Amino acid sequence: MRKILILGTVCSLVLLSGCVQKTNSATAFMMDTVVNIEAVSDKGILNDTLNYCRTYEKMLSRTDSESQVYKLNVSGKGEVGDDLALLLAKALQYSKKTDGKFDVSICSVSSLWDFKGETLPDADAIKNALKFVGYKKIKIDGNTVDLGGTQIDLGGIAKGYVSSKAVEYLKSKGVKDAVVNFGGNVVVMGDDYYNVGIKNPFGEGVSATLKVKNTAVVTSGTYERYITVDGKKYHHILDTKTGYPVESDLVSATIICEDPTEADALSTCCLILGLEQAKQLINNTDGVEAVFITTDGEIHLSSGIYAEDGYYRL
Repeated sequence: MRKILILGTVCSLVLLSGCVQKTNSATAFMMDTVVNIEAVSDKGILNDTLNYCRTYEKMLSRTDSESQVYKLNVSGKGEVGDDLALLLAKALQYSKKTDGKFDVSICSVSSLWDFKGETLPDADAIKNALKFVGYKKIKIDGNTVDLGGTQIDLGGIAKGYVSSKAVEYLKSKGVKDAVVNFGGNVVVMGDDYYNVGIKNPFGEGVSATLKVKNTAVVTSGTYERYITVDGKKYHHILDTKTGYPVESDLVSATIICEDPTEADALSTCCLILGLEQAKQLINNTDGVEAVFITTDGEIHLSSGIYAEDGYYRL
C-alpha cells in the first residue's frame, strides 16, 4: 500500500509504488530542515548524495562565514562560482516578476528576525534595514556580482536548487526511482505515481492529495515557521515594504512543475502576492500548476488540475 507524503512535515515516508527492488533511505539535517532521500539504490549512493548537497549548503548559506554568499555580502562585490551566479540571476527574475515583492536582497531585514526566539526585532532597526533592500541595485556580469549596497538571502529559492542538484547526482549514478524531500520541498523521480498530501494549515491531516509523477511539488506556508509574541503570530515570509511578515489571503501555496528551483521560488512568490495575483502569475507561466489554500480554508486549483477518485491529478 502506498503511503502519503505530507508536504510541510518534518519526517515523512514514501513507499515507491510498483518497485520490487529494495528501497533504501538516508536522512540528514541541513539548510535548517530535515532532508530525506528514499530510492531504489545502494545506501552508499544516498549518503554520497547528501554529502554532495552539503557542498551547496556551504556555498549558499548567508550565515556560514566560509560560504560564497556570506563572503559576497561582506565584500559587496566580487567573482562568484557558476552555481551562485546562475541562482542569483534566477532569483532576480522572480524579483522582477513580482515587482520586488519577492526580493533576494532582503537579507538586511531577514537577518534581524529570529524565528527560534521569542522577541521581535527593534522597529527602528527594521526601518533602517529596509533602506538596503532593492533587487534593482544588484548587477551581474558573467560571474562578477555587484550587490549595490544590498545583501542577499537565497532562502526563498535555495532548497529547490539544491534538491535539483540531488536529483542530478542520483541520475548520474543510475538511480531511476527516488523521492528527494527537503523538508517539504519534494521531487519524485520515475514513472510511478506518488501520493503527495498538502498539510492542513489549520490542524492535523491533509487538506488535499496530489497524484503526481516525475515532478517537483513545493509548498510555502505561514503556519510552519513562526514566533508568537503577545498572542500574535509572526511568520517567516517577510514583506519587502514593511520588514514585517507579509499579510496575505493565502496560508498555503503549493506549486507543481518539473523544475524544483522554479517550484520553490514560485511557491514563495505566490504566498506573498495573494490569491488573485498568484493565479495570474501561474496562468502566465508555462508548465506550472498550483494549489492555493486561503485564510478561510478554501482550496483553489489552477486550470490544469482535476479531481478523480478523491485525488487531484495533473
